[in-house]
Amino acid sequence: MFNHLFQKQLIDPAKSPVFYGYVILVIGTIGIYCSIPGQTIGVSVFTDPVKDALGLSRNQFSNAYMIGTIVSSLVIGRAGVWFDVYGARYVAFFAALTLGLTLFLCSWSASMSTYIKELLSVDTWVVPFVLMTILFFMLRFAGQGVLTMASRNVIMIWFDKNRGKVNSFSSVALSFGFSSSPLWINGLIEGYGWSQTWQFLAIGLLFFSILIFLFYKISPEKHGLLPDGVNHLNTQEQRKTTVPKQFTLEEAKKERAFWMYGLTLAFNSFFITGLTFHIVSIFNLQGFVKEDAIAIFLPGSVVAVTVSTLFNFLSDYLPLKLYLYLMLLGGILASLGFLLLSTPVGVPMLIAGFGTLGGFFAVLNAVAWPRFFGRTHLGSITGKIMSFLILASALAPSVFSFCLSTFGSYKMVGFLGLAFLLFLAIGSIKANNPQ
Repeated sequence: MFNHLFQKQLIDPAKSPVFYGYVILVIGTIGIYCSIPGQTIGVSVFTDPVKDALGLSRNQFSNAYMIGTIVSSLVIGRAGVWFDVYGARYVAFFAALTLGLTLFLCSWSASMSTYIKELLSVDTWVVPFVLMTILFFMLRFAGQGVLTMASRNVIMIWFDKNRGKVNSFSSVALSFGFSSSPLWINGLIEGYGWSQTWQFLAIGLLFFSILIFLFYKISPEKHGLLPDGVNHLNTQEQRKTTVPKQFTLEEAKKERAFWMYGLTLAFNSFFITGLTFHIVSIFNLQGFVKEDAIAIFLPGSVVAVTVSTLFNFLSDYLPLKLYLYLMLLGGILASLGFLLLSTPVGVPMLIAGFGTLGGFFAVLNAVAWPRFFGRTHLGSITGKIMSFLILASALAPSVFSFCLSTFGSYKMVGFLGLAFLLFLAIGSIKANNPQ
């Protein structure tokens, strides 16, 4: 009863002067952007000052990050179930709240480490290592995992025929937002220090959690509305809307499309994370300087934004299987460019390939799942897919390093990538839309 009375005081989507889905689009996009402190791109800026403050080596700090990320990938599926049961509003609210509180704990990590050492009368790297592993688990689970998943899903739920078009807006905004985030985060660190910067980000997230509680709404139907803002459905449209089957996670896992699309998206997470993590070393081995290595990201981002903008818009009209094969083609280009890096065609192929991968990732990871499996169990399905992506990104730096230390170069990654992509290309021949 209390919840019912409290709900009446909140914003009513049915009374919005514009279709409330557009409000969801804006606030949901900001929600994904607010996950940056839990993303690799947001954590990496803190690596050097934090590891030095804690007395950890680069390998120890990286391993703590990897273990925390792997553990988060094993439990993120549960958050997808929470999304289906409790809705985007509560799941995203508690994710933002948890991420904000975790950032406060991260800002006190050096003091906490010192206190625990004194309490246990020990002086070992194990204490800050275990502490950061736990904090990284919380960061990755709440930020990269739950807040990202809930915010993306709530946007997709409010749209149907225009899902690709609205995802185009969201993808472009996030591409520019994510790519610029290391600059302003680094500026805050230089001006105020790493500890206070994490506190600034925490305060921002706690404030945004209030906005989530006010504005996130689980679906248009719950408020007497229809997806895309249509006023009513004619008889023909009603027939179309009753056709889609609402797959459970167990039913979705029996479909080939679930695995082929999921593994293709996971390859993107693996390759891009590994490339980004070791980019300077990869290019140095081929005779390039650091500036040449870093310079590939800007044109790659331009390719990714161009691809995602164009093909998000067209995804409302084209079959997604075409997108899957274009994404696989991007992966093949990236792998070949990786192998041919010392040749004149290597760098352009690598840029075109990973840009294409990233562009189609932004489309398929948002649009494919509600189109293939419906919206009712979208949380549990995307939660399982998210576990693939997080696990792949966690393993990538170590696999790249293993190839270098074992074979003396990174080229084995390129050969393994081509073999895996060939497997996906063959396996995807019958990966049709289950609907």
